Amino acid sequence: MSDSKYEYRKFVIGGIALLIVITYSIRLAYLQLMCEDYRVFADSNAFLNNVIFPARGVIYDRNGDLLVYNQPAYDIMVVMREVENLDTLDFCSTLDITKDEFIQRMNNIKDRNKNPGYSSYTHQIFMGQIRSREFSVFQEKLFRFKGFYLRERNVRRYTYPNAAHLLGDVAEVSPRDIERDGYYAPGDYIGKQGVESSYETDLRGVKGVQVLLRDAHGRIQGHYKNGAYDRRPIPGRNLTLSIDMNLQRLGERLMEGKMGAIVAIEPATGEVLAMVSAPNYDPRLMEGKERSRRLTEMFKDPMKPMLNRAITGTYPPGSTFKTSQGLTFLQEGIITDKTLYPCSHGFRFGRLKVGCHGHPAPLPLIPAIATSCNGYFCWGLYYMLGNRKKYPTVQQAMTTWKDYMVSMGFGYRLGIDMPGEARGMIPNANFYDKVYRQNWSALNIISISIGQGEVTLTPLQIANLGATIANRGYYITPHVVKHVEGGKLADSLLYKHVVPVDKRYYETVVSGMRGAVIGGTCRGANNPWYEVCGKTGTAQNRGHDHSVFMGFAPKDKPQIAIAVYVENGGWGATYGVPIGALMMEQYIRGELSEASERRAQSIQGRHIIYN
Repeated sequence: MSDSKYEYRKFVIGGIALLIVITYSIRLAYLQLMCEDYRVFADSNAFLNNVIFPARGVIYDRNGDLLVYNQPAYDIMVVMREVENLDTLDFCSTLDITKDEFIQRMNNIKDRNKNPGYSSYTHQIFMGQIRSREFSVFQEKLFRFKGFYLRERNVRRYTYPNAAHLLGDVAEVSPRDIERDGYYAPGDYIGKQGVESSYETDLRGVKGVQVLLRDAHGRIQGHYKNGAYDRRPIPGRNLTLSIDMNLQRLGERLMEGKMGAIVAIEPATGEVLAMVSAPNYDPRLMEGKERSRRLTEMFKDPMKPMLNRAITGTYPPGSTFKTSQGLTFLQEGIITDKTLYPCSHGFRFGRLKVGCHGHPAPLPLIPAIATSCNGYFCWGLYYMLGNRKKYPTVQQAMTTWKDYMVSMGFGYRLGIDMPGEARGMIPNANFYDKVYRQNWSALNIISISIGQGEVTLTPLQIANLGATIANRGYYITPHVVKHVEGGKLADSLLYKHVVPVDKRYYETVVSGMRGAVIGGTCRGANNPWYEVCGKTGTAQNRGHDHSVFMGFAPKDKPQIAIAVYVENGGWGATYGVPIGALMMEQYIRGELSEASERRAQSIQGRHIIYN
């Protein structure tokens, strides 16, 4: 009986011992295989992974002019666990910071809300982009500050004070950036706006690493296994933009003291030659440690200099939109080029009246475009939406109209290779069914035929309309990057969009736009060197009207299509036409004549007062 009792105890004690062994084995396996902190701690005792940042790709304009380049800079890094016996007074004096600033920075590093993924065993950024003077002094004293290191990197520099919205800038990654892409770590930099953002994965390159071996005292002993596990950084790819910087700089000159945008496109390729948003800012303001403060100041500015009006601003296109209406009415058989419509100082139907300036009437399509007749296009939409033989309901007629507008690049994003593009507004039948409870006709919405009412476009879309007409019926997706070193553009940027309107109808509209320059509303764009085709717009606004111009040149072998939009600029001929004419002259001839330069200086000096 006694033997069986001890036999039972033997199994219990053996079971307890086995359970202890299994528990410790599982815990050991977890620490070694699963626990990231333990692995980092173990590795950090023996190894130091020194990250080497690649050179970010540089950016050129279409003529090979360097726009954005790199300059060496240094970050001060800290491994918190290694900091000991630090002479805080000497440290702060060396970096010209206060003790309070030092404490705040160290606390921010340890705050996991501000610094997700913090580990006391790994390098953390203490101060970024220190000045060369600070670097020299700090490097001499580095041996005194155990746990602190210097890390070399590149920072962006900008050759010109131009094209800030287009180029964008580079700034430190946010927690969201790190969460979205595992490539980044706290203290890394990422493109925040413009092509710096949209081509980030091309520009950034691939980080390298040096695996360094440390002794028991933390001193560097050299490369682990003679550098067998080191990786060299791969430089980022260089970009060649489609932008002509001389043209861009002229556009920014002409838009000084104004709000609005200029977009110029090469019709045959869809390459954007200039993209001006006014007011603008010097991209060099985004360099260095003052970026955050300056960014805050510009966001508070009521003129909104950070807003890229060229692709984000949505405006009524005004009379530039009439060209799209003429094409639609011709293709749908609502009119021919000989169809006459009356204009008694505008469109009149019962009590409804849409005003117009004085010109001969009735008139056919070509002079209607040349003189920018409101009445003609109002009657065209009236007869299209009211044609029950062709369209059983007004909703079906409206859907047909909307489909033509979408095919011309309106109502949706064109897909430019930049962030922030707006889609504008093209109303459809469902929209008006809700507004008018399905009881509506052309008379309720007649203003959309002249680019007013609910219709809004971006300056990019207006310029793209000019490119489509210049090409006689198609456009290539507008894009600002011409070439990626060692890569290629996305297929979507080279796609040819064909509008379902016969080429012969485009020739009719081109004749009307040429007539506008010879003897119509765009006479200020005429010149002796090449044939310009244009269309003005005076877009109604709650305050002063907006001044708009859309055109292209030369007429038969177009090199440039352009849209100019000046907020509160008045008549299209006041600002839109002369600015557009000067931009086309600069690009086609490579320079401005003496008379044109005087004209440019005059426009540059005319500022608009905005409330």
